[in-house]
Amino acid sequence: MTATFQIARRDRGEELPPEDARRVAAMRRLTAARLDYCRLPHMTDSVTLIVSELVTNAIQHSGGVQVTLPMRLQDGYLHIAVSSDAPGKPVVQNADDDAEHGRGLKLVEWCAAAYSGTWGTSDAGATVWGLLPVGGATQ
Repeated sequence: MTATFQIARRDRGEELPPEDARRVAAMRRLTAARLDYCRLPHMTDSVTLIVSELVTNAIQHSGGVQVTLPMRLQDGYLHIAVSSDAPGKPVVQNADDDAEHGRGLKLVEWCAAAYSGTWGTSDAGATVWGLLPVGGATQ
């Protein structure tokens, strides 16, 4: 399954258009439906959280106008990726306890670790990916 959608070009600090904000929820629903179809409902909470965080980052921070979400099962692993058409390498932040933002990639890291999976970025940085064994969480 691959979903591709357009987002509005924005200047730094410009508000996110409502239709772009709704894309995150749409991608969560699509992900949950795909996991249900693949008989992987035990992964729904973690994978929809990963997708939500990665799609949100692509929409808010990439500066691009197109986001792509491919998700596939192969050799006992769920492959997830979110790509933007604008290069730039995301950075894991160490947010303060009272910070309202800055934990997205940490959540992705924790969810991947719970499944003994991995995550990373492409060399150009425009793609963030996760690889999760379909057997279930270890924690």
